[in-house]
Amino acid sequence: MSDSTIIEVRSDTDIVLARQQGRALATKVGFSQVELTMIVTAISELARNIVLYAGHGEIRLQIERNHHMTGLVVIAADNGPGIRDVKLAMQDGYSTSGGLGIGLPGIQRLMEDFRIDTTVGKGTTITVKRWKR
Repeated sequence: MSDSTIIEVRSDTDIVLARQQGRALATKVGFSQVELTMIVTAISELARNIVLYAGHGEIRLQIERNHHMTGLVVIAADNGPGIRDVKLAMQDGYSTSGGLGIGLPGIQRLMEDFRIDTTVGKGTTITVKRWKR
């Protein structure tokens, strides 16, 4: 298996594929079962957000090595409507879809190095990492 992969996300089937590919790469890094569950949950939420809000996009997964640490980087990118109010979107319980997902604040808690780049009308890229200690 390569140290990186890109999954085009358009449907629930693609969400499942992103989860599977993420689990495989995270297993390769050596994350514990608890960490694997956290990573897969974050990937699932990011991919679901792409389907719900943008219609299509991609999940990029890659192993990153930094000095004495190895981690998994997840980049969720789309050309959708963007996030109008990032501060509001980062509040627990906020949802524009009426869903009960963990949302962006939950993803931030599950992962590390959380970054949102968004432009209204142009799209959103969310980058998260989790390091194996």
